[in-house]
Amino acid sequence: MLYLHDVWVNWFEGEENGYNVCHFFEWRKEDNVELLDQVPIIKVTPVLFHFIENELLELPSELISEVYQKAYVRKNHERIQLDYCFVVTDGSGILAVDTIGYNIPIRKSRLIPRQEQMVYEMTQELEGNDFNFQILNKEEQKEHHILSPSPKIMNGLTRKERQLKQLLFMALDQLYSMKNTSEIRYWYTEWNPSSYKDIQALVFDDIWVQLYEEIKFGWTERHEQLCERIVKGQPFFEKLWEMEHEQKVN
Repeated sequence: MLYLHDVWVNWFEGEENGYNVCHFFEWRKEDNVELLDQVPIIKVTPVLFHFIENELLELPSELISEVYQKAYVRKNHERIQLDYCFVVTDGSGILAVDTIGYNIPIRKSRLIPRQEQMVYEMTQELEGNDFNFQILNKEEQKEHHILSPSPKIMNGLTRKERQLKQLLFMALDQLYSMKNTSEIRYWYTEWNPSSYKDIQALVFDDIWVQLYEEIKFGWTERHEQLCERIVKGQPFFEKLWEMEHEQKVN
């Protein structure tokens, strides 16, 4: 068993999409970074790595057994044993995982670049283990939706842009649940004033889909303006907006 020592991690909890597990250059001063004293390293197949990175489902029992109580975290000068914590790589991506005692990858973190390089060097001669992982069938495969967008939709965006885009999608999803045709016409016109006449004869669902299709890719100043306007007057959404604009990257 290979081990990495003095590992800085920035846990992102409950993230089913790997794009929300931020790389080191997107870590923020407000993030809760902690030091793992020791953590085992395992090399897996690309299919299994993708599963761990992008799902919140049960890990293979053989993998769980392999890493049991082999990791330690340092807190207040104490060395505390962790049940199921490990660093996983497929030779391309790298991820630290802590199940907090369960068999699901609840907490995930990227590593700092120097330690990523160490993992690559330590595992480059190893074969990826699939731990008898069974590939999900089509019925079980993950389906992306407006509140869990496809990686294609988030591709190329910064952490702030991803967060604001997800906020915009949350507001758009709320609009869909309200089914107010006048309101969706208003917001579509805010986004695309030149199409005001074209949408007057359209029903709610058609306008909503058209708006979603036009805003779902990329992030521009127009996206940000629409997001700011659409969340105004909604305390929960406004708080998320303000929090994102107050954040600073390390």
